[in-house]
Amino acid sequence: MLKIQKNLKTPFYMLLSLPATAMGFALSVQIAALSWIMSAKYGLEVHEVGLVWAGGPIAGILGQVIIGVISDKVWFWGGRRRPFMLIGGVLATLMLFALPNLDVITDKLGIEGILGVAIVTTLFLDLSINVSFNPTRSIIADVTPDGPERTRGYTWMQTVSGTFGVMAYAIGAYFGKEFLIYFGVVLVLVCSLLPPFFIQEPEVISLEEEENNLKQTFSVTQIMLAIRPLWSLLAYNVYILGDKLINGIHVSEAPNHYWPEIIFGLATVYLMADTLLKKEPVDQVDKPSLLGFKKVLAAHSFSWIGVQTMFVYMFAYLDFKFPTLSDDSVGQVIDIAFLVLSAVSALLPAILLEPLSQKFGRVRVHTACLFVMTLGYAGIWGLADSVYAIYFFMAICGVGWAAIISLPFAIMSQRVDGTLMGTFMGLFNLAVVLPQLLSSLAIGVLISSVADKNIIFAIATLSLGLSTIAWTQVKPLGSSTAPSGKTQ
Repeated sequence: MLKIQKNLKTPFYMLLSLPATAMGFALSVQIAALSWIMSAKYGLEVHEVGLVWAGGPIAGILGQVIIGVISDKVWFWGGRRRPFMLIGGVLATLMLFALPNLDVITDKLGIEGILGVAIVTTLFLDLSINVSFNPTRSIIADVTPDGPERTRGYTWMQTVSGTFGVMAYAIGAYFGKEFLIYFGVVLVLVCSLLPPFFIQEPEVISLEEEENNLKQTFSVTQIMLAIRPLWSLLAYNVYILGDKLINGIHVSEAPNHYWPEIIFGLATVYLMADTLLKKEPVDQVDKPSLLGFKKVLAAHSFSWIGVQTMFVYMFAYLDFKFPTLSDDSVGQVIDIAFLVLSAVSALLPAILLEPLSQKFGRVRVHTACLFVMTLGYAGIWGLADSVYAIYFFMAICGVGWAAIISLPFAIMSQRVDGTLMGTFMGLFNLAVVLPQLLSSLAIGVLISSVADKNIIFAIATLSLGLSTIAWTQVKPLGSSTAPSGKTQ
């Protein structure tokens, strides 16, 4: 074991962050380039771009849950998480390389139309990323003790990853999308293959008996019960996917009836509210529990509806808001806007969110950050009349983004059995991928059929506002005994 790991020094936290940074950089490349390249280079329509993005959430549902369960139980190549970080890193590198060459692949395969190849390529890219993403996050909980050290691990993860994300958008803005993709190929390969060999994983993860109140194995029934707040989202996404397969993936018109949306919407409201408003037994408040996990799951899912809608359809909003911008200018504005977002989210976690979390608690800090992001989205929706105004409000949104991709992992890890961290990390990811899939499949059709693309940030504002309210129902650990909730 390296001395910096044994003593939990800052260089170790930075090293520990690099595998997650590799996958985060791959996602930054995807966010910066995918929608633009599909629209500007390959000529896909708004709803078709949404379908291409749907591959990611599908891959997340399969990849993170399955890999999480497996990585809890295996040990080879000197680690529990290491093998999947290595495999996923290599595969993600290959898929990134394929992204700007879809036309070449299509020609070689003799396929007419690029949409199908784009969907398959993106599906495998995201599947590769998801093979690594769960282990890169789980390993932080594996090698850090619960408490300030674990918060520090996840905030440093976002600081390092966010810094590289800023680099991604800067490269895209000034050197072009294809240069960014090829740069990402090299960086992802290096940062995913080398660091895992310098991180020593514990072969056995143990908990104190009184904390270990969840079973050591998880059946399919238990998994379904654990994700109960997301049942309706899951069912609706299955319904939409089935509808696309039956009626054709090119359909972009709004439906002539909305009874499925009404039914699934009401079911979602009931399941979410039932979970968030349910009170935990007093003797279980400060212990890992499935109810605590479900509350985090429900609250986190609302955030990602708005975030994914912004990432996927920002190009359509800019085309509508600033019709005089060329395709290249739209791409540059997107890069600068996301650069600003990432710059704020890179600086805040270790510098500000960590000390604030120590003082006020992770849940309270996270809730406040989401409220700030709601204001930022509302500003773009109602006040942005220039690209500079968009940059300003994106900086405000960066406060919430900094929290979304750092604090919930630390919050969630306290509420579950550490011996099943990979499994729960995979289930937790469903609170990300199911809203993403909803945005790609259903919201994309809505946006495509509505002339006023301001609806994009109306949806984002509403979803972040709901997430803020939902997080107020997540009880900080230690709040039953600690004054002012300063410990969690």
